[in-house]
Amino acid sequence: SAEIIKKLILDPDVGPKDKLYITPVLDWDLQAKPGNCSIDVRLGQTIRVPRRAKIAKLDHVSDEHEDIIARYKDDHYIPIGDYFVLHPRQFVLGETFEWIHLPRGFAAYVVGRSSWGRDGLVVATAIGVHAGYSGVLTLELSNIGEIPICLYPGLTIAQLFINRVEHDPQETAFHRSTYSGSTSPSGGSAAGQERKIIQKFGDRLKRKSE
Repeated sequence: SAEIIKKLILDPDVGPKDKLYITPVLDWDLQAKPGNCSIDVRLGQTIRVPRRAKIAKLDHVSDEHEDIIARYKDDHYIPIGDYFVLHPRQFVLGETFEWIHLPRGFAAYVVGRSSWGRDGLVVATAIGVHAGYSGVLTLELSNIGEIPICLYPGLTIAQLFINRVEHDPQETAFHRSTYSGSTSPSGGSAAGQERKIIQKFGDRLKRKSE
């Protein structure tokens, strides 16, 4: 519940290693409403916009994917009080205003606020946040509505639900998240370690067709 989340964050008896951090919380009454089962997070000031004219496609299996993705997006810094216009059928990456740390015993997931969803704004398509994560959260923002939407940094934009995690007592640590330590919106490679496997199958298909 919001009350328990607030206690976990503010508990002075919990050491830094085991403490839940969501900071800064600008308004506890607004972001952790009594009776809710989540805490609201705000939109940060960096928006990463795809540069569609620069590349032909995104191919996560390609060896050049990392070089291509670096040319794929432009970062825009939006001052507090100003806004970014998200047009219909446009996709961008945003970030949370809050820096978050989930200790070993907690995981989380991000869900868009219904008031934004009813305007056509989809927030966070990759919603799971693993235990041990530290950093700002990247938000995948899409306007599936028919009217442009003004996005103001500092407005509450999503809800963070916190779950307790059961783990094997013999485990000494969780696997470090790929995006842990993020300080800005971040993309990545969906193929990851599977790239070489897919490439081998692709090579076989080419040889058969020759």
